[in-house]
Amino acid sequence: MSKTTPVPAAAAISGASVTSLPLYAQIKDTLRERILDGTYAPLSRMPSEHELCGLFDVSRITVRQALGDLQKEGLLFKLHGKGTFVSKPKAFQNVTSLQGFAEAMASMGYEIVNQLRSFRTVEATRHVAARLNIAEGAPVTEIHRVRLLNREPVSLELTWLPEALGKRLAHADLATRDIFLILENDCGVPLGHADVSIDAILADDDIVEALRVEEGSPVLRIERLTHDASGRPVDFEYLYFRGDAFQYRLRVDREKDLQKGTRNATEAR
Repeated sequence: MSKTTPVPAAAAISGASVTSLPLYAQIKDTLRERILDGTYAPLSRMPSEHELCGLFDVSRITVRQALGDLQKEGLLFKLHGKGTFVSKPKAFQNVTSLQGFAEAMASMGYEIVNQLRSFRTVEATRHVAARLNIAEGAPVTEIHRVRLLNREPVSLELTWLPEALGKRLAHADLATRDIFLILENDCGVPLGHADVSIDAILADDDIVEALRVEEGSPVLRIERLTHDASGRPVDFEYLYFRGDAFQYRLRVDREKDLQKGTRNATEAR
């Protein structure tokens, strides 16, 4: 770990003279700003509670509350006996658009490499068959890959495709390309939409080996069924992401009809 990042002597709390926020919230906002602008670099050690008390001229209880909130936000983490450190920023992908992992990460400047673990034909399980709308036991192409982000494993990807389509991927460059782009550009399959569900599970032996996490660690599991432009299911996947390295993000808008109904109900009173 790197040493504490120095901070300019002028450590006035941002906006302290005009805000009505409690002191701990003002300190939290100031420290968050310094973390995000790089004043406190990723994996650097934060000033001690004693140093922060002197820096902001506040009590230790106030400092602890500010640091605790930043830890809950994932911006800081503690190491017993060593201090408080700045968390490494998580990569993220928006789920509001249908993109492959490399496609999304490359646009943000990340280096993506895939480790192909297996490519084989298997009999479809009941669940895979139901998702791909084929008969149970029908042959499907099964692909296992580990996705590396800046040379660190971040996700394990298990993919199943109908055999006729999967055979066309047998000689594709699965080490550097997204399956989505191969389907569209090489196989001429226009993609339409995907059904996505997200939950968390505990890492089993396969995930532990692939992602280099501890057994029983929580991982993010994405189940995604992708359809072509005509609505036919063509790609079923389980994506397992390290929770300490990746986020899925989405934007949620307030429904206009709901707002209108609430307003009308209020006016009718």
